[in-house]
Amino acid sequence: MSSIRLLYIDDEPDIREVAVFSLEMDPDLEVRSCECGKMALELIPEWKPDIILLDVMMPDMDGPTTFAHIRQLPGCADIPVVFITARAQEDYVQTLLAMGAVGVIAKPFDPITLPEQVRNFIPSKL
Repeated sequence: MSSIRLLYIDDEPDIREVAVFSLEMDPDLEVRSCECGKMALELIPEWKPDIILLDVMMPDMDGPTTFAHIRQLPGCADIPVVFITARAQEDYVQTLLAMGAVGVIAKPFDPITLPEQVRNFIPSKL
């Protein structure tokens, strides 16, 4: 199996570090991370991730705004995006899914099961 490119976007350095460490435990995942939406929007067209994990609550440009900009990038409209958020109430999860996200993972996440959770959202064609 070829590697699956995963981009993790989160403004919290400690959470980002734990998530990246956890995700890299899956040998099929090639993981990169960004601390903000602006950085992600610069990296995505160049690196073309297969899936994106996107924090909802970030300063300057929040997750939903970043998501909307990702959808406007040439050739990037179909990249699956999974929101990761502490706001995991069912009505808010439904709002995020209605935006076009393929899933939502609640914070705090379990580092042991995070790679498996993410795999549930990776398209079968990868």
